[in-house]
Amino acid sequence: MAQKKRCLMIGAGGMAHGWIRHFFPNFKDRMEIVGLAEIRPEVLKDQGDFLGLADSQRFLNMDDAFGKVEADFCTIVIPPAHHRQAAVGAAEQGMDILSEKPIADTWEDCVAIYQAVQKSGIKMQIVQNYRFTPRILTVKKVINDGLIGEPNYIMGRFAADYRIRGAWGMFRHEIPHGLMVEGAVHHFDQIRNVSGADCQTISGWDWNPGHPSFDGECCGTYVIRMSNGMFAHYEGNGLEAGWQNSWHREFYRIEGIEGAVLVDSDDKVKLLKHSRDRGVVTEEVPLVPATPWDGHNAIICQFLDWLDGGPEPPTVLSDNMKTAAMLFGAVEASETNQSVDVAAKVQRVLKSV
Repeated sequence: MAQKKRCLMIGAGGMAHGWIRHFFPNFKDRMEIVGLAEIRPEVLKDQGDFLGLADSQRFLNMDDAFGKVEADFCTIVIPPAHHRQAAVGAAEQGMDILSEKPIADTWEDCVAIYQAVQKSGIKMQIVQNYRFTPRILTVKKVINDGLIGEPNYIMGRFAADYRIRGAWGMFRHEIPHGLMVEGAVHHFDQIRNVSGADCQTISGWDWNPGHPSFDGECCGTYVIRMSNGMFAHYEGNGLEAGWQNSWHREFYRIEGIEGAVLVDSDDKVKLLKHSRDRGVVTEEVPLVPATPWDGHNAIICQFLDWLDGGPEPPTVLSDNMKTAAMLFGAVEASETNQSVDVAAKVQRVLKSV
């Protein structure tokens, strides 16, 4: 058996609480947290006590942690505005990185992280956990099995009622382009995943209709041209007062030449085919079981396997830069009222390293 990996955990509250209490314990035979950085003293104490860490393993400043903790990898679960500091700090110490999405909250910071990782030669994977859920694995199987014929276009929708300020975690209500940075980054990656292609160009807008729940943009609509000729439309709404398609209940419909496949908030994958004599015939497709893990656990397993010499995971940094380019291309499209060449955005970065 491979030697147990040592982890420096950046972040202890919010989503990081779930990592510490629910995700990482599933892999206690393969890894252990040997250092914890968190800016809130009470959260640091609570989680540090849970992990049984000595005072010398707890840090209120991540820079102090990088200078004192010997670890094989770093896990970053803090707001995106601080991802660059954490990722560059880990790269400078030669630590591999497992980071929550998005890579960072600006394209410039994404590029800086990419360049630091490439320079150091470390491994970095981004958590795109929604790729590895039974509902999406089933949708992909329907497409790959040819049950809808040649795919034509994709419709994607995320809609959640965050009309009460703080309902989505306060920082998401305060940052610019909150829907894009904290929401659409998942859904754009899913469009790449389901289509089996990358974004060529994107056009559309994100906006705030004036609702006081958000300081920044909380609604969005985009049209996307993919590199394989497919198209996609994305609708996002953080103020949804009607039909909900919130987390793990997003709507996707993929139209093919011979049928369509969709999944909605009921979590059922449905295959639809129309004939002139019978009309639309709908068949519910049994969900593919996620083995051995799904969601976050699948990502962690892939990452640890990779560190142990296994295959490169699908959501490594170099691949996820294409999702980040899609995200910040969408922001640019909205701000400029112009279509953005996302593929060119990616190529400029790849050529710079």
